[in-house]
Amino acid sequence: MCRKFHGAAFGTLVGVRGLTWLSGRNLLKEFTAPNSTMRTFCMECGSSLGFRVKGTPFEEIELAIATFDVKIPVTIKAQIYTNDKANWCVLQKDIPAFDEGCLG
Repeated sequence: MCRKFHGAAFGTLVGVRGLTWLSGRNLLKEFTAPNSTMRTFCMECGSSLGFRVKGTPFEEIELAIATFDVKIPVTIKAQIYTNDKANWCVLQKDIPAFDEGCLG
């Protein structure tokens, strides 16, 4: 579902805990996907902003890092759900890959 949500080969998301939304929260809309994840997007421009598991507090949303306007220090830890990757997507050999979710 990441490809459909982001319109790209994969989703680049960063986990957040204790998020404080400074402005614009009233412009957010959520969609519950068939797999019970809550997809969050902007009602004004339609940008995909993040997702969370249904029942998880909003403050623990996983945000699409491409939406940030500032440089974010990110380390890629794993390539997950590789069974569902686009046929033209090449995995990075030096990063652990998992057919399903990440193990720990």
